Amino acid sequence: MALLELKNLHTYFKTKKGIIKAVNGVSYSVDSGRTLGIVGESGSGKSVSAMSILKLLDGNGYIADGEILFNGENLVDIPVNEMTRIRGNEISVIFQEPMTSLNPVFSIERQLAEPFMIHQGLSKKQAAEKVVEMIDLVKIPNPEAVAKQYPHQLSGGMRQRIMIAMALACRPRVLIADEPTTALDVTIQAQILKLMNELKSTIGTSILFITHDLGVINEMADDVAVMYCGQVVEKATARTIFGKDSKYSHPYTEGLMVSIPRLDTPKGTRLEAIPGAVPHPLNLPKGCKFAPRCKYATDKCKENEPQLLEVEPGHQIRCFYPVKGVRQNG
Repeated sequence: MALLELKNLHTYFKTKKGIIKAVNGVSYSVDSGRTLGIVGESGSGKSVSAMSILKLLDGNGYIADGEILFNGENLVDIPVNEMTRIRGNEISVIFQEPMTSLNPVFSIERQLAEPFMIHQGLSKKQAAEKVVEMIDLVKIPNPEAVAKQYPHQLSGGMRQRIMIAMALACRPRVLIADEPTTALDVTIQAQILKLMNELKSTIGTSILFITHDLGVINEMADDVAVMYCGQVVEKATARTIFGKDSKYSHPYTEGLMVSIPRLDTPKGTRLEAIPGAVPHPLNLPKGCKFAPRCKYATDKCKENEPQLLEVEPGHQIRCFYPVKGVRQNG
């Protein structure tokens, strides 16, 4: 059952050069107790679609159309000043870079205590006790001492764990993780991902995990939505996306897959890459948005835009040629 559902969401930004359609008709859902991975290159609309849920948009950003359904409410209709009862309480966010999210002049204790005092009405002393519990929960040694420290005194991995502790303080029903391991080395990244999976099992929180790294998605996600140019181009379970048995895939997903370095790749083999770059949102191509970079594109792709259609139960693809074996280089 869908706990959080986006239906035909359109999020735009007003600029001097025109309207940027950062999210253009996106639909996806996060089921209770599951992790939805959102994957795609930078500029594909992953973060904007997620930040639209809590209306954490820049001043020139606005939701032009669509629905965001959570717990029986359409969050689009809720005024921004009333979103505080949702933010950090029922839906929390782990941001990409903890050093820009943590206030450098306040101690960890003061920053971690805020959710408890604001949303749960705890006293300062009670909140301080909860802070130590949360720091211990995310497996940081000597939590009493760490609570008194400041962000600059902690390592990158410890700061990210503090961000996770802050996001999970009120036991939210949905956790939005916006590339939470991008700035970390692979060893710390593995520890953070393992920790998030353990906390998901312990607390029962559903996770919306945003990343450009398919390897991370393979490890974390139950379901996957692949985004490109503000649209979802493929949706399926992680087993379907990463499995070798499915006869369907979007060419963009295929391109992301083959660009991943593999241990079994023969020495000297050149890594395949998707040619070109994501088009500027003010200069999108006429037909399929991926057509200029797609080796399978035909005249039909360049003139007409495909719809997101179900090719098999639970598997949706936005492509005129979703069957792997029949499409040929255009």
